[in-house]
Amino acid sequence: MFGALAPEIRIKQHHGSSNHRRAVGDKEKQMSKKEGKNIAKAHAAVEKRPYVLQDAVPLLQKVKYAKFDETVEVTLRLGVDPKHADQMVRGTVVLPHGLGKSKKVLVIATGEKVKEAEAAGADFAGGEEMVEKITKENWTDFDALIATPDVMKSVGRLGKILGPKGLMPNPKTGTVTFDVGKAVQEVKAGKVEFRTDKTALVHCPVGKISFTPDKLIENATVLITSVIKAKPSVAKGKYIKGCYLSSTMGPGIALDVAPIEAAAKA
Repeated sequence: MFGALAPEIRIKQHHGSSNHRRAVGDKEKQMSKKEGKNIAKAHAAVEKRPYVLQDAVPLLQKVKYAKFDETVEVTLRLGVDPKHADQMVRGTVVLPHGLGKSKKVLVIATGEKVKEAEAAGADFAGGEEMVEKITKENWTDFDALIATPDVMKSVGRLGKILGPKGLMPNPKTGTVTFDVGKAVQEVKAGKVEFRTDKTALVHCPVGKISFTPDKLIENATVLITSVIKAKPSVAKGKYIKGCYLSSTMGPGIALDVAPIEAAAKA
């Protein structure tokens, strides 16, 4: 009896499922169409010319349409060849107004340095047990890793897990140090790392769209100045070939960095 009814039941369920998918699909299309209009409107408001930061930041905030607090990012296209080690551009800078959120910091150290890290505000601190946790659990629930030089032999084995996520500590960025207290405080204060990717681009966040214009302008200026000062001595020709300001969902706005370059060289 029930066997005879089963096909009918299955058919009804199938049609119900189909109707539901169609309704969801229509809703997604409407949302996509609305988003498309918002993106087009935002792009139309941006002229195809470079803006000074003082004009670009208010414009980016004016054309905002996303309903969440977007991250604002600066992207620089550099005249270097990252394939050559001596042309890699890399460094760190403490943004004066931070990034709008506190970074979760892990410190791997031994003895008193673990206590020093905790006192400075580290979210996680420990020794070999932290290395073991990352190895066994693939644990990466932190934004920055600071390690003392004496534990780098153990931490070095975590390269396959930490490397792809950009979490591997490095002496050049101040994350391999015995001064763990200072390192933790700098990261918490808004220290960010910048480096060229394979295509000679540098991407770096400079805050949230909800920041006041002055804070975003100052953060972006400090970052761009730091990248300018990190120019490799072997780099020839034009160093900054392009610079753009954007938000998570917003358009890219070309920046005129000549005033910042002039100030950096002064």
